[in-house]
Amino acid sequence: MLTHNPGPLTLYCEVAMILDNISNPDDLRKLSREELVALAAELRQEIIAVVSKNGGHLAPSLGVVDLTIALHYAFDTPKDRIIWDVGHQAYAHKLLTGRRERFHTLRQHGGISGFPKREESPYDQFDVGHASTSISAALGMIAARDIKGEDHRVIAVIGDGSISAGLAFEGLNQAGHLKKNLVVVLNDNEMSISPNVGALSAYLNRLMTGNFYTRLRLETKSFLQGIPKIGVSMFNLAKKTEESLKGLMAPGLLFEELGFQYVGPIDGHRIDHLLDTFNNIKDFTWPVLVHVVTKKGKGCEFAENDPARYHGTPAFDLCTGKPVSKKESVLSYTEVFGQTMVKLAEDNNRIVAISAAMPDGTGLDTFAAKYPDRFFDVGIAEPHGITFACGLAAEGLHPVAAIYSTFMQRAYDQIVHDLCLQNLPVTLALDRAGLVGEDGPTHHGVFDLAYLRHLPNMVIMAPQDENELQHMIKTAVEYAGPTAVRYPRGTGVGVPMDQELKALEVGKAEVLREGSDLVILAVGTMVHPSLEAADRLKAEGISAAVVNARFVKPLDEELILQAARKTGRVVTVEEHALAGGFGSAVLECLESNGLAGIKAHRIGLPDAFIEHGSQKILRQKYGLDADGIYASAREFVISTRLKVASPVSKVRAMDV
Repeated sequence: MLTHNPGPLTLYCEVAMILDNISNPDDLRKLSREELVALAAELRQEIIAVVSKNGGHLAPSLGVVDLTIALHYAFDTPKDRIIWDVGHQAYAHKLLTGRRERFHTLRQHGGISGFPKREESPYDQFDVGHASTSISAALGMIAARDIKGEDHRVIAVIGDGSISAGLAFEGLNQAGHLKKNLVVVLNDNEMSISPNVGALSAYLNRLMTGNFYTRLRLETKSFLQGIPKIGVSMFNLAKKTEESLKGLMAPGLLFEELGFQYVGPIDGHRIDHLLDTFNNIKDFTWPVLVHVVTKKGKGCEFAENDPARYHGTPAFDLCTGKPVSKKESVLSYTEVFGQTMVKLAEDNNRIVAISAAMPDGTGLDTFAAKYPDRFFDVGIAEPHGITFACGLAAEGLHPVAAIYSTFMQRAYDQIVHDLCLQNLPVTLALDRAGLVGEDGPTHHGVFDLAYLRHLPNMVIMAPQDENELQHMIKTAVEYAGPTAVRYPRGTGVGVPMDQELKALEVGKAEVLREGSDLVILAVGTMVHPSLEAADRLKAEGISAAVVNARFVKPLDEELILQAARKTGRVVTVEEHALAGGFGSAVLECLESNGLAGIKAHRIGLPDAFIEHGSQKILRQKYGLDADGIYASAREFVISTRLKVASPVSKVRAMDV
């Protein structure tokens, strides 16, 4: 186990003899079982060393090192497919599949992804980043295999949190019905197994999955069912007896009823037990679920002691485990949201809060501690969470569902039919809206404006800074209909915080800077960079007005039209996809009011999935910092001055 002394770690990494000779799973399969244990230690040291510098999902990846080794050792990858759920635990998988030399670039811009990506390696069979998809994807691959007449195995690896979601059970249900030879590995890192129970359970399951037991089980079933009348009863009795015996050791009844043969629980850190089990079950022709129990953070003392803290961690000191960067004195948007919720709930007992397995990540942990009866964690079940919120709202409460923007996509149908159709007072707090950084395309929250703003009854707002965020939360919880407040990952701008909260007038923007040559309509995180850009434009003789839009729906049409008529040029800026976003809403406003001839330019993200990289790097690359806004607006003004006779309907979008 890693101690707080970094010296041995450095030395150990330099002499990682076994890992140095592993370029793919074929090399892995040449090792003895004893060498696999040593390899697991080397993998953990490598993961700890890189994540300490780059940040990343430390505890989940450390917990499945032994399991990953066993899977690649027992199965013929990449011919056999391993489908990871979420994928934040796949660091050992990357190290064993040809990416050891690039592992130091993990989650860095231009480096390897922190999640499996098909374009990155033939061993990454399915792109993931959201939970509960592995079983459905794996079952689809098995069905395709059979249609094509191919011969390989498919293994879905899913965690105990992910398997609780509806999508996972939909996959399990169909798999049991189709009776395909799907292997589901349930990685359970919550249950603890005592040595005796673990050893006994492992022994029983190696026995129960062996050739003799399996053949005896099938032959007995065939024999008993062949006896008229009494045979069926005898078989049912035998099955019940077997299930009762297994039920003493393992919670397998549910999976057996879904059509899976349940195996487990297996100690997920005993590679020999894992290999015996996988070797026994890999030729089964029916669905099987292997229940593996692991410990998050295995091999790193501080990650084992606080797996939640090190689930996803910034860079940290190897000696102490503490973050390398000092804690910011400026509050994060998430912290401001959490504090505002507590403050508002003191005077309004109608406010309730909902999280989808992320009370800490969304800042609701303080609310949960103070108002436990008014806080609900629905688990990884965003669709249920939204309809649950609608039920609360239908009874007169005002639920606030704090869910990351990218994960709110999973509840789209519920937002449409349960929330907006009934015009219920529910607030969607869209944390991590915009570019989130190193977690990449599966986590960027850059589509929420497009998928929400066309829905009737929905009000959408985005604060320019942390102070405005607290006022918007108050505005939302006092509004008698659906609202969405989107705010970014990271710290605020550092503005003073008002002590008294006030509700904003819905649909009203504010003019921050007057100008005559163009108006920059900015929303959310783009307001302050737009002000900086306007200062630079002024120095070159270009007078730019700047408007903090505040509301994406409803727009402040009166202000927008007035500014457009005054300047003749409109620039919109948003940290969101251009297609269907804030800029599109402004263009629709101009067109519907007979101002299609106004020269307009939109700055935002292109029609593409944005790669991983720091927020600073990505904003710079896509022209969403002060320099980019300045350059784009300047070029727009100069080009429109030279093309006075250009078609009135011409609308330029940012060329990225």
